[in-house]
Amino acid sequence: MSDSLDEERDRIREQKKQELQQRLENGGELGENAGTTAQAPSEPIAIDGQAHLDEVVSEHDVVLVDCYADWCGPCQMLEPTIEALAETTDAAVAKVDVDSHQQLAQQLGARGVPTLVLYADGEPVERLVGVQDQGTLEGLIEQHS
Repeated sequence: MSDSLDEERDRIREQKKQELQQRLENGGELGENAGTTAQAPSEPIAIDGQAHLDEVVSEHDVVLVDCYADWCGPCQMLEPTIEALAETTDAAVAKVDVDSHQQLAQQLGARGVPTLVLYADGEPVERLVGVQDQGTLEGLIEQHS
């Protein structure tokens, strides 16, 4: 299985390299104003494994990852906030079901649910446990955007 993940990562890297090369050849810029990242979707992205999370984090400048469980009351309370953030912020919002993806949840440091991990420029920069209000999360996203 890891061979197929490595192949997928290599394919994605090659595709990005080609896109950057084309942009350079066509007079495009590299740097802050180049627009090299994908626009954030207006709905949360359901993560289906480590390779998928890696892809989402590499495609977007800022990614908020919600580690949740369907049976978790606080997670259910947080759901409308997560959906609103996906719709109204420039961050990509991703969801990891801790029951379906236990190893990934452990790698993200989710010892309790909900756990929110904020990535900026491919690196985890914040980790919050428990229900958070929308203003707090918007502030963190803005701080790292």
